[in-house]
Amino acid sequence: MRATLLERLEALYPEMVRLRRAFHADPELSFEEVRTPQAIAAYLEDLGVEVKTKVGGRGVVGYIRGGKPGKTVALRADFDALPIQEETGLSFTSQHDGKMHACGHDGHTATLLVLAKAFMQLREDLPGTIVLIHQFAEELAPGGAVAMIKDGCLEGVDAIYGTHLWSPFPLGDVCYHPGAIMAAADRFKIEIQGRGGHGASPHETVDAVVTGASVVSGLQQIVSRNVDPQHSAVVTVASFHAGGAFNVISDTAVLEGTVRTFDESVQQSVIEKMEQVTKGVCEASGATYAFSYYKGYPAVLNDRKETERFVRTAGEIHDPSFVKEMVPVMAGEDFSYYLQQVPGTFFFTGAGNEEKGIVHPHHHPKFDLDERAMVIAAKQLGSVALAFLEGESN
Repeated sequence: MRATLLERLEALYPEMVRLRRAFHADPELSFEEVRTPQAIAAYLEDLGVEVKTKVGGRGVVGYIRGGKPGKTVALRADFDALPIQEETGLSFTSQHDGKMHACGHDGHTATLLVLAKAFMQLREDLPGTIVLIHQFAEELAPGGAVAMIKDGCLEGVDAIYGTHLWSPFPLGDVCYHPGAIMAAADRFKIEIQGRGGHGASPHETVDAVVTGASVVSGLQQIVSRNVDPQHSAVVTVASFHAGGAFNVISDTAVLEGTVRTFDESVQQSVIEKMEQVTKGVCEASGATYAFSYYKGYPAVLNDRKETERFVRTAGEIHDPSFVKEMVPVMAGEDFSYYLQQVPGTFFFTGAGNEEKGIVHPHHHPKFDLDERAMVIAAKQLGSVALAFLEGESN
C-alpha cells in the first residue's frame, strides 16, 4: 500500500503546486482567516472526506475512516500568513498589500490536502482512521492549537505527526531530532520610569536611557553567567524606545524582547534573573520599573519512540543519507501543544535551493520554497502514518 501511495503522490504533484500557489496569492493573517478555511473544507468535502469546520474558532478537521479497523493517527498543517509586504516578484505573488505567506504555510496546506486525496483513493485498504488537522493562527500566540484541542480535534487520536518546509535546509534533506527540537518562545516588556530634565543638567535627573542601557547590558550576561553551558537559552532585547529631542533627558524607556529555552527549569531561572537584574539596576539608578513576562508556546518535545518510527520509515522511502539528525532550533511552534497530549514527532523538510535562488530565510519578504519539497513532505507524512496504522513496531 505504501508504494501505491508514493506513486499517487508523485502523480498529484501538479495539483500540490496549483493549490499552493492559489493559497499563496490569497494570504490571510492569524485570527483573520475566512476564505482559507472555506477553501480547505470545500476541497475535502469534494473528496468525500468527513469534515468539521470552525473547530476552535477557525480550524478545519477532516476524517478519513479506513475500510479496515485500526488505530487513529493525526496529521497537522497550519494555514495562516504573516504581516509582511511580499517582494518575491513571483507570478502568483500576494494580492493583498502587507500580507504574505512568508513561512511556507501555503505549502503545508497544499501538502496535506493532496495527501488526503491520495489516502481517499486507497481508503478501502486503509486500517484505522486518519485525522487531518488544518490549523489557523500558528504565527500569533496564543495560537490556534490550544483552541482546536479544547474543541476536540485530538479525541481518539493515538499519535500525531507534522512537518515544516524549511528553506535553510536544502531540498532533499529530511531532518529530525528526538526530544526537544524547537524552543519555548516567550516575550517580555520592561518599562523604566526615571526623572527627565535638561540635557545640560544630568545631575538633576534620573536618566531612563542610561538606566535602560545598563539593564540591557545586565540581561546579556544572564545566559553566559547563569545558565549551565550544557543547556541552551537566548535572551534578546529587540526593541528600546526612549527619548525624543536631542537635548532632553528622557524620563521613560521601554525595552521589549524575547526569551527562548528548551527546559522549564532554565526558563524559570532566566525569568527570575531578569527581574533581579532589572530591579537591581533601577534601584541603583533611583528609577522604578514594571516587568512583564508573557510565556508563549512551550518547547516542541518529540516522542522518542515515534521519532524512531519516523527515521526508520523515512530511510525506507528516501535516500538514507539525506535523513539527518539536526541541531534543535530556537524558533517556536505551537505543535508543542499537540505533543503534550499524544505521542508523535515533528520534523523538517528541506525546501531551499541555491541554484534557483531560494535562499531567503523564513519571515523574509523574498521568502520562497522549492515546491518539490511538498512531495517529499507528503511522502514522509503518509509513510509514517501508514507505519503507525499498520502496527509496525520499533
